[in-house]
Amino acid sequence: MWGHGRLSGRARRRGTLIGVPTPRPAVRRRAPVGAAVDVGAYSVHLLVAEVHGHRLVPILDESSTLGLGAVVDERGELGFEAGYRLVETLVGYAETARSRGAGTIAFVATDPLRRAADAPAVATAVAARTGVAIEVLRHDEEALLALLGVQAGRPIRHQTVLVDVGGGSSEILISGPGMDPVASGLALGASRMTRVHVSGDPPTRAEVEALLAEARSVVATAPDADPGDLVAVGGTADNLLRIGPRLARRVLTVRRIEGILERLLAAPAESISQEFGVRLSRARVLPAGAAILLAVAERYGRDQIRISNDGLREGLVLASAHAGSRWRAELAWLAHGWSL
Repeated sequence: MWGHGRLSGRARRRGTLIGVPTPRPAVRRRAPVGAAVDVGAYSVHLLVAEVHGHRLVPILDESSTLGLGAVVDERGELGFEAGYRLVETLVGYAETARSRGAGTIAFVATDPLRRAADAPAVATAVAARTGVAIEVLRHDEEALLALLGVQAGRPIRHQTVLVDVGGGSSEILISGPGMDPVASGLALGASRMTRVHVSGDPPTRAEVEALLAEARSVVATAPDADPGDLVAVGGTADNLLRIGPRLARRVLTVRRIEGILERLLAAPAESISQEFGVRLSRARVLPAGAAILLAVAERYGRDQIRISNDGLREGLVLASAHAGSRWRAELAWLAHGWSL
C-alpha cells in the first residue's frame, strides 16, 4: 500500500518518507540597510548601517575633509573647484553605499549649503550624477535628526538639552516628555571661530579668552531650560574625549574641559594630533569646540556633558527607514520616539 513499503536507498539516506515534503530551514531575512551622508562645514560623512527596529548595526562609517565652510566664508559660494570635489565625493559615497546593500540613501547638507549662493546649482549636479536629491536642512531639522540619533527612536524620559557642535554653526535643542522640541541655531562653529580668533599655534591665552567670550555671548541667547541630561554630538565633541587620560565613561566634566583647554594652550596642534590620534585639521579647532561646550554647560547649570556616539547620521538612517521619503514631514514625530 502507498506509504507502507520499504524506504528506498535515497529516502533512507535523506531520512525522509517518500511523498512527505522535507522541511526547509527557516530563511533568515536580512535586515534593511540604509545609508546617510552629511555634508558639513568641515567634513562630509557617510554611514551605512543595518536597521533593526530602534537599533543600528554599522556596516561602514567614513569621512572626507573638504573644508566647505571656509570656502563659503571666503567667497559666499562653493564655486567650481569645491563644488566639483563635493559632487565627486558624493558620487563615490553613493556607489559605496549601493555596493554595501543600501536600499535607501539620503543626502543632507547643513551650514555650507545653507549659506552658499550656488547651492541650488550644486544640488542639481548632485542629483544628476547620483540619482539622490540632497536636502539642505534647517537648524531645527538638523537638531531633531541629532536627537533622533541619540535616542534611537526611543521615548525621551526627562528634559534633555542636546548641543550639536558643528564647524560652521551649532544647534541647541530642548526636548522632554509631553513638550514640543524647541530648537535654536547658533552662529557658533568650531572652524569658523578658529578662523576669526586664533592665529597662534598653540593659541595664546588671550585668543582662548576671545573664544570663550564669543561662545558665552551667543549661547546666552539660547532658550531657557533645566535639563536632567545635557548631551553633545558631533566630531569636535567626540574628539575632545581623546585629549588627556582615557575616560571610563563618555562624559566631560566642566573641570575636565577646563583642563583640556590648558593642555591645548601648552602644545601646538601637530603635537596634539600625534599624541592623541586626532587629525591635524581637527586638532586646530578643538580649543573653539571646548569653549562652546564649556559655555553650554555654564548656561544650563550642569557640571558635566554626556558625549554621544550617535547623532545626525544615525538619526537620518532611522528616519529614512521608518518614514521613507516623508521623513522631513514626520521628523518632529519621529524624534519623540515610537513603539515597535
